[in-house]
Amino acid sequence: MMLTDTHTHLYLPHFESDIENVVARAREKGVKYMFMPNIDTRSISGMMDLTAKFPGNCFPMMGLHPNSVNKDFDKDLSVVSSWLKKEKFAAIGETGIDLYRSKDSVHWQSQALSIQLKWAKDLDLPLVLHSRNSFEEVYEIVSKHADKNLRGVFHSFSGNADQAKRAVEAGFMLGVNGVITFKNTKLVKVLENVDLSNIILETDSPFLTPEPYRGRRNESSYIFYIAEKVAEIYSLSVEEVAEITTKNAFELFNSIN
Repeated sequence: MMLTDTHTHLYLPHFESDIENVVARAREKGVKYMFMPNIDTRSISGMMDLTAKFPGNCFPMMGLHPNSVNKDFDKDLSVVSSWLKKEKFAAIGETGIDLYRSKDSVHWQSQALSIQLKWAKDLDLPLVLHSRNSFEEVYEIVSKHADKNLRGVFHSFSGNADQAKRAVEAGFMLGVNGVITFKNTKLVKVLENVDLSNIILETDSPFLTPEPYRGRRNESSYIFYIAEKVAEIYSLSVEEVAEITTKNAFELFNSIN
């Protein structure tokens, strides 16, 4: 069985003391591929170090997280752009709009998203979208540019059935993580109307830890429990879900083939 964690922040300080064991546990659970979205200019070196340390397992993405966007975001994007010119990345991201933490910077966040969206199209890379409390705002920008040259994923998707339908029609997959295992999540009903060909699995570790480990640090090996819940929803085996969602990830992040 081969699983793929399409969104994990393994380079964060949460993993400094035991990263070798974290990656080893992931491999033991069948998680061969771990995709790491960048946050800001401070996270790049750690992310690239892990890429070099675990080649064939850890794959970097390059972008500027919306929570790191301020009035001087153009300086940070200049650094991101320089990295895109000198190294290979699996995607642009994560980028998007976050209205949960702050609404004051939404104008700058929208501008930064639009710039990174253009890069994704120009470089033929998928776009990893962060849309916390902001699906409509992100979708408005994405839909204006949707065509055969734009693809990606709505990371940590938490929208309703109509939003899921629109995201898929715009050429995007839905990133499903530990939230799907939470007791009162509404996402189960949403996924019942989404074909599994449009789903990829992610942990967003060290955050959003799935049951039965909720409340602890999340890690890539726990994607097994997400796959287990998705298998229950679709009346499939965990092995079938692993195969299909890994195939979906390979099709989206075709730069690793």
